Amino acid sequence: MQVRGITMTEKLITGKKDITRIKTYIDGYDENLEGGIPAGHVVLVSGTAGTMKSSMVFNIFFNEVLENSRHAVYVTLEQSSFSLLNHMVNMGYKLDKLPYFALDDISQLGKVLDKVKASKKGSLTLIDIGAVRKQLKAVTEAPSGDWVNVLKNILKKFKTQAQVDLFCLDSLSALYVLTDMKNPRTQLFHIFEYFRDTEITSFLISEMPLDKKKYSQYEIEDYLADGVILLELKPRQRKMTREISTVKMRSTDANIDVFTLEFDKGKFKALYGGQTPLV
Repeated sequence: MQVRGITMTEKLITGKKDITRIKTYIDGYDENLEGGIPAGHVVLVSGTAGTMKSSMVFNIFFNEVLENSRHAVYVTLEQSSFSLLNHMVNMGYKLDKLPYFALDDISQLGKVLDKVKASKKGSLTLIDIGAVRKQLKAVTEAPSGDWVNVLKNILKKFKTQAQVDLFCLDSLSALYVLTDMKNPRTQLFHIFEYFRDTEITSFLISEMPLDKKKYSQYEIEDYLADGVILLELKPRQRKMTREISTVKMRSTDANIDVFTLEFDKGKFKALYGGQTPLV
């Protein structure tokens, strides 16, 4: 099958054993996702500020590169790649354990691709679109919808030249600021289909409004996604606790209980599924 310049082969599975899964590396959560997220899914990660959406996805990428030598691309639209990396080092992630590259100069894309292709241990590439925006003046002066094509072209290069397995867009909310969404239902359908057609397991981070009435801005993203993971902050006994739940996950008999999400000693844990936390 030919998909916008990328050749893919569709497969019909004969049973659940044929589904390759990407672990979240959250103790107590993967067990409730039949082992993890089906490879190739487009997953919406939704939550308000401070719920550790970016950290959760980074945790997946870090461990998948380390454990399975996968190639991962993390695109940040607002936070600089070095700010994100410094935050993760502060959380205890030892970046010297894996090959990682930070791209903040679009002219270096070819060199980074060569390094990714040459890495036998997988790789983690962080692309700072904020820095790229400053360089591509021609794009910023053109219709804002061109930024979607910039992202597609970058992802296409990584897929066709470096066989990337994992992708994250951080965040959809920031992309909307750059994109002229005159017909969001149609435009978002094509954006989600593009990610799905690449067969790359994709995570789209979404800032949930403070009133928590919708998972994302246009209220159709959760319908278009293959999976929706919700992260929340809840006040309990004069402290805030984080919670994680699976709103939906196609091809998976997912436990939809709400779990307390904790991060301790460099590891995420999901606790007290369906029960009141002991705090």
